Amino acid sequence: MKCLMDLGLFMIRAVIGLLMIGHAGKMLFGLFGGGGLLKTADFFESIGIRPGVFMAISAGLLELIGGLLFAAGLWIQVGAVLLIIPMVVAIAKFHGANGIWGEKNGYEYNLVLIITLIGIAFTGAGEISIDALLK
Repeated sequence: MKCLMDLGLFMIRAVIGLLMIGHAGKMLFGLFGGGGLLKTADFFESIGIRPGVFMAISAGLLELIGGLLFAAGLWIQVGAVLLIIPMVVAIAKFHGANGIWGEKNGYEYNLVLIITLIGIAFTGAGEISIDALLK
């Protein structure tokens, strides 16, 4: 049973961490059809997040570093916090005004991520993680 729990924690960490790394790649480098740094900066400026370039780099780095830490299970609480910060900003500056439901650009997805990140931070990374290897 413990083995399955550790596998489940690894699966959650891997999917969230890798998707956040991918999202950072879209924002910073235009990977996976993303707009890249300048388009992200322009969007940030349009919703009042200034200065756009600095904030786009900051958000991208939070997602990149947080995603790497979270997926690897290294300093899991730090990784979770780094990923929670841009989700809270996204809710405060864009999604929150649209209500909860995702089809209306609401904060449903961000909320699920935040709660999952907090839950894993409280639970720990599990045995399939760098944190476990460092014990």
